[in-house]
Amino acid sequence: MSGRRLTDYPAPPGTNSLWVWTRDRDPVLVTFNFFMLLLVRYSPSLSLKLAAMRLMGVKVGEKVSMALNATVDIFYPELIEIGDNTIIGYNATILAHEYLIDKKRTGPVVIGKNVLIGANTTVLAGVVIGDGACVSAGSLVNEDIPAGAFAGGVPARVIERQS
Repeated sequence: MSGRRLTDYPAPPGTNSLWVWTRDRDPVLVTFNFFMLLLVRYSPSLSLKLAAMRLMGVKVGEKVSMALNATVDIFYPELIEIGDNTIIGYNATILAHEYLIDKKRTGPVVIGKNVLIGANTTVLAGVVIGDGACVSAGSLVNEDIPAGAFAGGVPARVIERQS
């Protein structure tokens, strides 16, 4: 596993970074993403979910399955890539940003092909999950997961490697 690929942007003195999000992102675009996320989270149609994610800018492969209530980043969806035939479980969250007190961070998220992300898992900005990996339910992915590995926990750690 390796460190996250993040870019830091300092917050203005005396205010937290989320307070000034409109300086970085177009509020109209974020509002559009909000409505697309409603489709991604609640539509029973996987085709409609994929179309909504693509309209948001997510690079999403074929036959990706997003379970009920699964969410991609509303501010930086264009930094997310999900490979073919991947399943994102119920209530999972994929983030490409972090708003902190003194700075904002962004980083690409790359999820490979044939990956399983379990229910209630959070994938943080700047990580890569390799092809064929499986992340157990309830995990926090804050570092890369190698191809073919089974990982889980808070924070997620490799439990079993591909043999």
